[in-house]
Amino acid sequence: MNDSFWHRLEALVAGAELEIDRPRGSAHPRYPEVIYPLDYGHLLGTTGGDGEAVDIWLGSIPAHPLTAVVCTVDLVKKDVELKLLLGCTKQEQQTILQFHTGEHAGALLIERV
Repeated sequence: MNDSFWHRLEALVAGAELEIDRPRGSAHPRYPEVIYPLDYGHLLGTTGGDGEAVDIWLGSIPAHPLTAVVCTVDLVKKDVELKLLLGCTKQEQQTILQFHTGEHAGALLIERV
């Protein structure tokens, strides 16, 4: 993956305030059976593929470096998004990938090397 892509994503993260609105262990507001395995939120003042703020997953690595992105497709919502993974270990990245994969959804993980 091109270094300028990652540097621009880092600049986007650095220039925005992070808001966690679904802490680890909390239920999805519309689907109570869906439990968030890690902190999930968004970057205030940004715009993602769904017209809302850019989504982020926050892992356990201190200082929360940008470790990967996950591209998701949801046939129920009929949308495609790019979600940023900040400070996520390899195991946390796989947990997030599984979270976004199901009967009507799929995901592709792109790790930063």
